[in-house]
Amino acid sequence: MELARIIISEINDQQVVFLREVGGSRAFPILIGLFEAMSIDRRIQGNVPPRPLTHDLLRNVIDQMDGEIQDVVISNLVEHTYYAQIRIRKDDDIIEIDSRPSDAIALAVHYDPPVPILVDDEVLDQVA
Repeated sequence: MELARIIISEINDQQVVFLREVGGSRAFPILIGLFEAMSIDRRIQGNVPPRPLTHDLLRNVIDQMDGEIQDVVISNLVEHTYYAQIRIRKDDDIIEIDSRPSDAIALAVHYDPPVPILVDDEVLDQVA
């Protein structure tokens, strides 16, 4: 999947990111908070803060612990709530960290190139 669009509204509490299937036609929105939306938008615009913010901090922790983020996976949808994992390679192990999709996507765009965003087929079937 790729981040196709982000909508930031100053009058609503919930912002929207749209994920689109790479090489396909399926797409869907995820409602996220303002902080995560601003973090994603800031990175997409190339605005790097002078001091690390939350997603910069998480990236720095992963890097300093000799981990390598492999991808983020939106793995489940239960009662309109999405679930995600951040998958980190450390030595020969894959460590899966439970995450909100908004934080996982925000972390993914903090890398150059962005970390792959995967969505489980069952989730795509539910939202298509």
